[in-house]
Formats: sequence, structure tokens, C-alpha cells
Amino acid sequence: MMKRFLLFILFILFLSFVFPSFLKNQDDNSKQVVIFWTLQLGTFDKYINNVISEFEKDNPNCKIKWIDIPYSEGEKRTLASILTDNPPDLVNLTPDFSLLLAQKNALYNIDEKYLNDYIPAIKDSLKYNGKFFGIPFYATSAVTLYNSNLYLGNLPISYDDLFKIIPKKNTYVTMFSLTENDTLLKILYKYNINSYNNINSEKSIEIFSKIKNLYLNGYIPKECITQTHRDALEKYMSGQLAFLVTGSNFLNMIKENAPSVYRSTRILPQLTGDNGLYDYSLMNFVIPQKAKNKQIALKFALFLTNSLNQLELAKLTSILPVNKYALEDEFFTIQNEDIQIQARIISASQLNNLQPPLLNVKNKKDLNILSSNCIQEILINNKDIEQILDKFAQDWEKL
Repeated sequence: MMKRFLLFILFILFLSFVFPSFLKNQDDNSKQVVIFWTLQLGTFDKYINNVISEFEKDNPNCKIKWIDIPYSEGEKRTLASILTDNPPDLVNLTPDFSLLLAQKNALYNIDEKYLNDYIPAIKDSLKYNGKFFGIPFYATSAVTLYNSNLYLGNLPISYDDLFKIIPKKNTYVTMFSLTENDTLLKILYKYNINSYNNINSEKSIEIFSKIKNLYLNGYIPKECITQTHRDALEKYMSGQLAFLVTGSNFLNMIKENAPSVYRSTRILPQLTGDNGLYDYSLMNFVIPQKAKNKQIALKFALFLTNSLNQLELAKLTSILPVNKYALEDEFFTIQNEDIQIQARIISASQLNNLQPPLLNVKNKKDLNILSSNCIQEILINNKDIEQILDKFAQDWEKL
């Protein structure tokens, strides 16, 4: 008997020496494996792997399996996985798509007691029917760049101020990407134009009339109804635009590709409307209703977005933390002459004064298409603006 026992011990020692992964795999099989999906964050693999290692060290019975997915594949793959009985445990998504899943009761509700460390307005944007469907991950908030060689007048604070500016010869005031995503809707929200009940109001007609005036006078490029923010950035770098509302992350690109424009660039807060509020973009985490490991997935999401980890990610990227304690760090408060630091501080400060997102539409993509069709018709055709907006209001109500 003793001989068999000794042979068994020798066999185990042999396996651990010749196949060191054997015992590890046996150990991993007894752990709670959390499947974790992100959207195109592979560039920051060192950071994420370090966070995973720290979490696994504190939670030895847990194994995080991280899978990074191309941004363009995120919605399709998530939807396909949620229809099965074995979805990932934690998924990085946009709020719009997360809301769509929440409306279909496909997501696990998060108790508000876990969300106290996040910026209140951002936390509240991840709510449907009074219940939280997501955990905030990171945010961005655009700033206004202006080329001091192209404009030396009174600096605009609002879109109303911008609408009054006449550009220098052979240049434009700005370029709006009016048919890209919800660019137009975000401008309208700043004037509290946020539903089919007031899209055809006097204020709305006024805003559309001012945009059309810029278009007809050649103060904004004709391509604003066909091109994207990247095309607008190209025009800014070529010295054609006096102003550009864009993400601070593009300053590096301007510095590398258009150094003379970079040297003349100055930073202003994002343009506002009547309500004085700023818009932002957000990424969040969700836990599918059918996930096998909901509680440990939630614990990991909270760890990933604590103040220390958020601050570390922000220093590696141009994103803003959604953890309110991370935003208090001097990284977001101490100014100097560097315009990239100025942009970061202005952008971070805007998160204290956010306009709420539009949440009363089940399919935001359809609304974006309606708004794109509307602005194209207003700018290209000679039809009455009020008539076009009346049609927009009727189509919006149907959504």
C-alpha cells in the first residue's frame, strides 16, 4: 500500500515538473471563471492584464478570461451571445445599445448602493424604468479648438455666438458633421429641443434657420451633410476652419500632422445653448441576465472602475474617469501652458455640468436617420423649414 502511495506522489511530482501547466489547469478548473468582453481596448493590454492580476490576487477563487472585440463587432456579437444560455458575464457597450437590451429585459439590474462613487448625472443616465442597467466605465466630453490666426474677435461661448461670426476669406467658421450619429440632436438638446413635441417649435426653426444661413453663405463647408468628424479635423489641420468642437484626443494628431496649426490652436469649453449644459459620450459595462457569475462580475466591474484604476487608465489615454473621486486628482485640476493639459482640465470640469441623454426613444439609430434626412432637406431644398420640421415631428412621434 505504501509503495503505491509513493508511486502516486512520484507521478504527481513528475507531472508538475514535466507538465507545469497540468496542476495549474486543474486548479483553474475549480475556479469561478468570469468571461469579460471589451471593445477595442487591446492597445491597453498591459494595463488591463495588470488590473485582472490584482483582482485575481484578491479573489483567488476567481479567474478572469478577457476577450477584446473590434468595436464594429460589439453589438452583433453581444446580441448573438445574449440569445444563448451562455453569454459573457461582463460586457463593455455603449449606453444606447445597453438601453435597447434593458428594454428587452436582457440585462441584470444593478443595485444603486454599488454606484455611489460615480458622477451622479452619468450614473443616472444608465437607468430604465427606475432601475440601473449598467456600470459606468469611461467618458469623453468635447472641447472647442480655435485657430488664433484665423479669428481674433470675441470668443464664442454658445452656438448663438458662433452663428454670428463671419470667417476670413477662403476659410470657414466651423464644420458640423450634421449627418453623423447624433451630432445635430446634441446641438438641439442644448436648446432643450428634445422631443417630437418641440422639434417644430419657434426656437427649433430659429436654430435650423441659422445653420441654413451659414450653409448658404458658404460659412460652413457644403460637405457638412455628407462627411464625418474626421473630415472636419482634416479641414481644421489644413487651416480652413476657425473653430472645431471635437475630442481633446485629436490634439496629438494635430501636433504631429499640422504643427503650425497646433501652435496657433487655443482651447475653449464646448459650445453651449440656452441650458448652458455640456454633452458627453460614455462607455459602460453590463451584466447579461443569463450570465452565470453575476455577483463576481459586478465586483470586478467595480474594481476596474475604482478611483485608482480609473486614474491610471486616464493617464494612459485621453478618456475621462466616471469615478468622481478620480476626477478630484491634481491630474485634472492643475493648469499650465500646455494646451493638451488645458483641454483635459476643461473637458473634465464639464462633467460637473452635463445635459441628460435622450432616453425616450427605443431606437436611437432611427431617430438619427430622421434628423439626418431633415437637415439635408432643409439645407439643400427650398422648402419651408416649418413644413419640414412638422414632418420630422410626426415621424419622431411614431418612434
